[in-house]
Amino acid sequence: MTHSLKLGLQASAILFASVLTTGCNRADDPGIEYAPEMYESIPYDPLRQVNANTVNPMGINERTPVVGTVARGKANYYSHIAKEDLATAETTLRNPYSYSKESLEEGKALYLRNCQHCHGEQGDGQGPVGIKFKGVPNYSAGAYKTMNEGHVYHVIQWGKGRMMPHGSQVNPEERWKIAMYVRVLQEGKGPDGAADLLKAKGASSAGVTAADSTQTTDTQTQAPVQEAQADKASETPGQGDQARNGTAN
Repeated sequence: MTHSLKLGLQASAILFASVLTTGCNRADDPGIEYAPEMYESIPYDPLRQVNANTVNPMGINERTPVVGTVARGKANYYSHIAKEDLATAETTLRNPYSYSKESLEEGKALYLRNCQHCHGEQGDGQGPVGIKFKGVPNYSAGAYKTMNEGHVYHVIQWGKGRMMPHGSQVNPEERWKIAMYVRVLQEGKGPDGAADLLKAKGASSAGVTAADSTQTTDTQTQAPVQEAQADKASETPGQGDQARNGTAN
């Protein structure tokens, strides 16, 4: 066998072997990659973390959303009103829900669960906690008799005075339902005033559902907020979600 033939056979064997070895790779393997993590990102599971994250602070995957983040489908609940700006809340926030028997019944249940221990079942500030600590307002007396739903909603979310914020305990829809029931208590008739309030508003027993309300746009419900507070951002992400660390009655 000549030398040139040997070289040819060796070259052919090497070429054949290289072809065979290429078949050992995965079908989706692109070969040599620059910055492979750009092609196949490392998944970070926020609620089922096992290993420490070497990049994020405290080694955790879950991060706080940036200021101004709005939860999907919740645009109509977002406002630019700072927690200390109660006056703007009173004049701009609008309840996206209709008055109905069902809405007031739900508001009553939420009020009794979250508020009556301080504010009392009648809204007179004579709840078991309110009696002990004093200073809890009577909804049917003085300026409290005329405070509107935007005022109540904002105080529930952020708190006021000694009242702590309840934003983490009561979601936006529930805050509006409580505010509606507070309007009943402002009449000074206690829970029995619901029928009279519905009659005064010409409301029927059928109100909008939660699904209906989410179709209400941010422009319709809170456009004035953006005009009055365009240069302000809520201190918390999402639905006022520092409110997620506290709520109010």
